[in-house]
Amino acid sequence: MIDFESFGFSANIAFFLASAAVITYAGVRVSHLADELADRTGLGEVVAGALFVGASTSLPGAITSVSTAVQGFPALSIGNALGGLTAQTLFIAVADVYYRRANLEHAAATPVALAQGLLLLALLSTALLAANLPHLSFLGVHPASYVLPIGYLAGLRLLRSVHQSKLWQATITDETREEVSDAGESDDARSDGTLWGLFALFAGLTALAGYVVGEASIALVSLTGVSETLFGTTFTAIANSLPELVTAVAAVRIGAVSLAVGDIIGGNAFEILFLSLADFVTPAPIYADMKPQDQATGLFAMLMVIVVLLGMLKREKRGAFNIGFESVSVFALYAVSVLILFL
Repeated sequence: MIDFESFGFSANIAFFLASAAVITYAGVRVSHLADELADRTGLGEVVAGALFVGASTSLPGAITSVSTAVQGFPALSIGNALGGLTAQTLFIAVADVYYRRANLEHAAATPVALAQGLLLLALLSTALLAANLPHLSFLGVHPASYVLPIGYLAGLRLLRSVHQSKLWQATITDETREEVSDAGESDDARSDGTLWGLFALFAGLTALAGYVVGEASIALVSLTGVSETLFGTTFTAIANSLPELVTAVAAVRIGAVSLAVGDIIGGNAFEILFLSLADFVTPAPIYADMKPQDQATGLFAMLMVIVVLLGMLKREKRGAFNIGFESVSVFALYAVSVLILFL
């Protein structure tokens, strides 16, 4: 295994920034390919965001959390996973700034989006409960790490059921952007095989870049003495989450607001599985290494998501600075969560 620390501080900064750039470029390409493939399956925008786009753009973060955990840096792994939740929820507020017609939560409010947020809260609650019962173990793995992927898959089935049943509907307004299923109506002439091949190529690039981000993060933590929790929750998590930011802003600019929200909240739900994956490669349950600062980050993420869901329910058309109260609150909550880590 390459010793990144031997390259020195400047080289690792360069590795980190270059990998973040690759994650951004390849991650956005992956998200576009995933959206096209999802359209061909007949899934709606929000479900596509959760299953295809959210999971695929979260791949570098998953690689980072697993690689850092297996090398004995659980705090960096946990910080990357939980910091990704707060960073990506912040990106909803950033996307709201770019959506000028109305507040994003008003335009993107759907029963599936609300159900998706509740699924995220359920998974995050499970992980935080595991942190308070850290010594439970089955075959060297915490029971929560078995529950999380099962709960995620069951949640996807529930999301599709909510999408198809249409028993609950948001009131249509002038600013509402309805989901559109493009199955069978794609303008992309490339074959499914070609799309899957390109998807695998760019997903592989994001995975490799995620590994380098993890290695550079380990080296920078060792070289600078910065807390693993602080570095993982901020710099590492943001670097791995950049595809969600670019994809969300691009989506709202073309009016695909449900896809933007689905990408981020769906990516957040997948982000929690990083803890489960990391737990399988550590000798003891990783939740025992979850510090009070990590739990605080998880609770901040939970509060930020709740505020976004409340914004969808209130559906305020325009607020201060042309963004809703929920986006203003999300910006403030993220700032406080980072400030607490520094203090």
